[in-house]
Amino acid sequence: MPINKAIQTALSILPELDVKKTYPMERELQKLIAHRAKDPSLYRIWEHEIPCGGRKVPVRIFAPEKKRREQVLLFFHGGGWVTGTIDSYDGVCGDMAAQTGCVVASVDYRLAPENRFPAAVEDCYAAARALFRNSALLDVRPEDIVLIGDSAGGNLAAAVSLMARDKGEFLPARQILIYPSVASDHTENSPYPSVQENGTGYLLTSKRVEDFMGLYMSSPADRENPYFAPLCAKDFHDQPDTLVVTAEYCPLRDEGEAYGGKLREAGSYVEIHRMPGTLHGYFSLPIWFKAVKETYAILNSFLEGAYER
Repeated sequence: MPINKAIQTALSILPELDVKKTYPMERELQKLIAHRAKDPSLYRIWEHEIPCGGRKVPVRIFAPEKKRREQVLLFFHGGGWVTGTIDSYDGVCGDMAAQTGCVVASVDYRLAPENRFPAAVEDCYAAARALFRNSALLDVRPEDIVLIGDSAGGNLAAAVSLMARDKGEFLPARQILIYPSVASDHTENSPYPSVQENGTGYLLTSKRVEDFMGLYMSSPADRENPYFAPLCAKDFHDQPDTLVVTAEYCPLRDEGEAYGGKLREAGSYVEIHRMPGTLHGYFSLPIWFKAVKETYAILNSFLEGAYER
């Protein structure tokens, strides 16, 4: 689907910020942009902390007033491991709880560059392990816990699933990856056409992705680590039922779909949906946007279908 010409023109004149210099400002700006009034008629919020190696990982719980499912969505936010925050995703998580009828648990993992890889993965894994090994924590069965994340959060969800299989401590039954970053190279050497086709002029640029990864990694060797870039994994077996949602005009589109293909080849149940006419980040828009509504319909169908497979 062709992108709206007015939107494309506006995107073409936007300056590209140097995230290596502007990430503190961008964090604050995202909080302001993403803030939405909390509607107590739709969901309740409370805070929780999970012990992890002598420190605690904060988790914010969103419970829908009209709970329609027993599943809990363990959510890892986007933002390139650098700029997104648990606060800036309050609106997204509130919408998610209301639209799915599920409890949503949003993980406040440590951000780079203050805390580089593997800090974020360790925090997300610790939160998942606590929830899977203590079902009384949110009154949920392990099989009803669903990992979900967008962009860098999709990367973390995929990495946690791989790590869970490798460590053997628990194994998620389902994961939802929304335009995930799962490859290690977003330069002109990338094998994925969307990096070149959508790498400029569509809000998220391939250069910006590379800058985020540069801030996140501890050393160049991280790019070969499957917990940093899940497509680097040598084994894709024993992974959850997976829903991959990509955006048509996103540089990460093809790698997300390729990851879904790898899991499917290895025997996992996989659904892949490309949302036409959309840009990276669209899922954070208010629910009245058509693409967001359609994405929730896909999410709800996947969650409902989990009981039929």
